Amino acid sequence: MIRFAPIAATLPASVPFVGPETLERRTGRPFAARLGANENGFGPSPRAVAAMQAAATDAWKYGDPTSFDLIDALAAHHGVQPGNIVVGEGIDGLLGLLVRLLVAPGDAVVTSDGAYPTFNFHVAGFGGTLHKVPYRNDAEDPQALLDRATETGARLVYLANPDNPMGSWHKGAVIQAMLDRMPEGALLVLDEAYAEFVPAESMPDIDPDDPRVIRMRTFSKAYGMAGARMGYAIGHPDLIAGFDRVRNHFGVNRTGQAGALAALADQDWLARVVTWVAAARDRIAAIAAHNGMTALPSATNFVAVDIGRDGAFARRLVDALATEGVFIRMPGVAPLNRCIRISCAPGPELDILAQALPRALKTL
Repeated sequence: MIRFAPIAATLPASVPFVGPETLERRTGRPFAARLGANENGFGPSPRAVAAMQAAATDAWKYGDPTSFDLIDALAAHHGVQPGNIVVGEGIDGLLGLLVRLLVAPGDAVVTSDGAYPTFNFHVAGFGGTLHKVPYRNDAEDPQALLDRATETGARLVYLANPDNPMGSWHKGAVIQAMLDRMPEGALLVLDEAYAEFVPAESMPDIDPDDPRVIRMRTFSKAYGMAGARMGYAIGHPDLIAGFDRVRNHFGVNRTGQAGALAALADQDWLARVVTWVAAARDRIAAIAAHNGMTALPSATNFVAVDIGRDGAFARRLVDALATEGVFIRMPGVAPLNRCIRISCAPGPELDILAQALPRALKTL
C-alpha cells in the first residue's frame, strides 16, 4: 500500500483548473477560439521569441540557478535592488514557495471567496487553515480581509489587484491604506499579475524594503509568455533571501530566462499589446451588449460578462459555447458565477465568439 504523508493523505487528487487541452481530448477536436485561460493571444515580443529560439540550442545546459541577468534587469526596470527580487516558475510557483516558507500547519491564511484558487491549493497543501471573506460589489474587499486577518491572527492575507476572476481593481491609495492597517505579524500577498494593464494611479507607491508586503508579478499576461512559466516577486531582502531555503534552484528554465530578459527589453511591444488588449475589451463588451449582457469594467486582459441569469445558466452557456468551439470559463462562487469570463484575443477569434454566442444562447 502507498502511504501518503498526513497532510497529503487528506487532500483530493485534483488540480484547480481543467485545461483546454483536456476538454479538446474529450471532444476530439481543437477549440476554434481559445478565450478561457487569461492567456495573451497577441503573443510574446518577436525579440523574446528569437531569444528563446537561440537559447534552445543550449537546452543541454541547466539554467542559471540565480537568474542573475534577469534579476539585474528587473531591478533596473523597477528601480529596486537585486536583493529585492526573486524569480520563480510563474506566480503559481512563487505562491507555493511563499506558503511553504511562512505557513506552518494550522496557521491562519485569509483570502476572498472566489479569488484565485491556486493560492488556496498551496495553503491546503502545506496544512494552513484558510479563511475566506466575500467579495463586495464584484471586487475583493480590503476592509473585510483586514477584519478577518485581525480576528484569526493570519500569517498571510491574499489580495489580487487587479482581480481575477472579475477584472476589478483598487486604486493605489486603497492598497497603501490597507497596508498601513495590516495586523502585526501578517504579510500582504499582493498579486499584481495584471499590473501592466491598469491605470498608473492604481499602482501603490510601496517601499521595496517594506516587510509587510510581497508583490507578485509575471511574464504570463501582458508579456504573452504563459507557457514559459516565468514570474517574480518584489519584497524585503530578508524575505526574498528566504526563498533560497525552499525553492527548486534549477526550476526556472534557461529558455524562459532568455525570453523574459528579451521581453522586458522590448517595452514598445508591451505598449502595443496593452493597446490591443484595450481594444479587445471594448469588442467583447460590444458583443456582450449585442446579446443582452453587460460587460463589467476590467483592468486586465479578460472581461467578466454579467449574463443576467444564475450560475446554473452560466455553466450551461459555457458548455454550449464549448460545443461551438469556443473555450471560456466562469467564476465558481455565487454571486460571481452569474458571469462568464472571456479572455482578450485578436480579431479573428472574437469574430468566432460573436458568431457562436447567439447560437449558443439559442440552444439554451
